[in-house]
Amino acid sequence: MAQTLDSHWPESSSSNLQTPDSTVDVHIVYAHPGKHSLTHEVLASFLRGLGDAGRTHSISDLYAMGFNPVLGLADYEREHNYRADDCLPADVVAEQGKLNAADVWAFIYPVWWTDCPAILKGWFDRVWTVGFAYKPRAVVPARKALVICTAGHTEAHLRETGCYQAMETTMLTDRLYDRAKEKEFILLGGSEALQGSEWEQQKSLHMTTAYRLGRDLASESAAK
Repeated sequence: MAQTLDSHWPESSSSNLQTPDSTVDVHIVYAHPGKHSLTHEVLASFLRGLGDAGRTHSISDLYAMGFNPVLGLADYEREHNYRADDCLPADVVAEQGKLNAADVWAFIYPVWWTDCPAILKGWFDRVWTVGFAYKPRAVVPARKALVICTAGHTEAHLRETGCYQAMETTMLTDRLYDRAKEKEFILLGGSEALQGSEWEQQKSLHMTTAYRLGRDLASESAAK
C-alpha cells in the first residue's frame, strides 16, 4: 500500500528554496520495515479514509526509499555554524519539498523504546535544517500535523508510566513545535498487552480510528 514517490528534484540546490511541482492535501512520512505489520495496516486504513474523502496524498516510505538517517560531519558543521546558504543533499531537498507541497503532514510509525524508529529520528535530524526549519525558516507551516503511532503497551499503561507524555511532548512540542498550526498525537496501543478476542476488538477500533482520521481531514479543511 505504501509506495515510494518518484521525485524530480535537483541533486543540489544553491538557494535551498523548495519549489514543488504540485501540491497535495496530505504528505505522509511512514517508518516501518515490514509490510505485514500492524503499523502497515494502520497506514492502509488511513489511506483508505483519504481516498474515500477524495484527498490527494504523497508518501515518504523511509525504509522502502532507503533513506539515510545519519547526520554526517558536513551536515553537522552546516547546522552547528548556521550556514543556511550551504547546498543540501538531494534527498533532503526532496523531503523538504514534499512537506512544503502539503496542507497536512502525517507521521505513522511504531513505538520502539518510547520513541519513533531511528530512521525517523534521523529524518528529523537531517530534514530539519538551518534555513528550512529554523534560523531562518523556509518551511511552509502545515495546517495540521498528525502523529499516529502503534504500541505494544496500552495507552493507559504508557500514561501511567509517563512514557505517553514524554513521547507526545517530544513529537509535538520539540520536533513539530509551531511548524504546524494544529498538532495531534494518536497512540494505537495494546498489540502485546491484549490477547485473543480482546485484542481483535481493540485492533478493529484502531483501524476505524485510522480510517476516520484520514476521512475526516476533508471536513476539517472545509470548516476552516
